[in-house]
Amino acid sequence: MAADFVFECEARNWRTGIIVAVIWLMLAAAWLWFDAAWWVLGFLGLFTLPAIYDLARNPASGLTLTNDQLTWHSGRRRADVALAEVDHIRLDTRLDFSVRATVVTRTGRKIRLPFECTPPHRAFESALQDHGLAVQRHHFQLLQ
Repeated sequence: MAADFVFECEARNWRTGIIVAVIWLMLAAAWLWFDAAWWVLGFLGLFTLPAIYDLARNPASGLTLTNDQLTWHSGRRRADVALAEVDHIRLDTRLDFSVRATVVTRTGRKIRLPFECTPPHRAFESALQDHGLAVQRHHFQLLQ
């Protein structure tokens, strides 16, 4: 009987706020000191809007692994799968060194976990193995 594994994450963090603030300060400096065109700065500022939206909304995401099911949520999306239906969990290391998790059911159906609710891969892999689930690791494949 393994202990429950719980991972929670929020979109609002200090790093995102600092990065957005630095970008906007650089845009303001370019406008004041270099007399940059407002439409160019506005276009560049548009790229920060998704980060500002996440900072304002602060959607929560997470994953819970119990002895009988795996549940996850990301924003308004929620899903769960019984561990009895799981054949194995596939952890793919991508070219940017991020790790994507995919639940493969006994019927062959693949359920990709949203990236934002995937826990750090080492802790997640050991928790999966503690719960008796098979884990497959794949590194740097271009086609999946």
